[in-house]
Amino acid sequence: MIVFTTIDSPVGPLLLAADADGLRLIEFSQPRHPVKRSAEWLEGTLPVLDATRTQLDEYFAGRRTGFDLPLSPQGTLFQRDIWAALAQIPYGQTVSYGAVATRVGHAGAMRAIGAAVGRNPVPIVVPCHRVMGADGSMTGFSGGLPVKRQLLVLEGALPA
Repeated sequence: MIVFTTIDSPVGPLLLAADADGLRLIEFSQPRHPVKRSAEWLEGTLPVLDATRTQLDEYFAGRRTGFDLPLSPQGTLFQRDIWAALAQIPYGQTVSYGAVATRVGHAGAMRAIGAAVGRNPVPIVVPCHRVMGADGSMTGFSGGLPVKRQLLVLEGALPA
């Protein structure tokens, strides 16, 4: 069973979903890759959803620089390795896709790395917004480039 709720945030409504193992999904209002919902999805709350709401509120208020939540992202082993690498990017810093590729030992797999970053099911908590193009340019983000910019400005990685 997957339990979901929707919360308001400074970047628009966010759909949060979790199962017994932890947070599975944070989805923006107009996601690039929407997750299919099934009959096993029920609207409600779980302690992890309440904790996610609280920690996101603290993050957006500038009082939290990291998250302490049980995560249950669904993906391939390769994707989960990439997401684990993303989770290591410090608050307020950015890295290139190439740096992520090198960190996970797949320096030649740039397209696959980019695809895995783009499929991150728990953005913000697993900070895929901190990944930039090789030249420092902002590249795709599941919430859109204006949201990516807003998150990076909030963290001090970009000027306001």
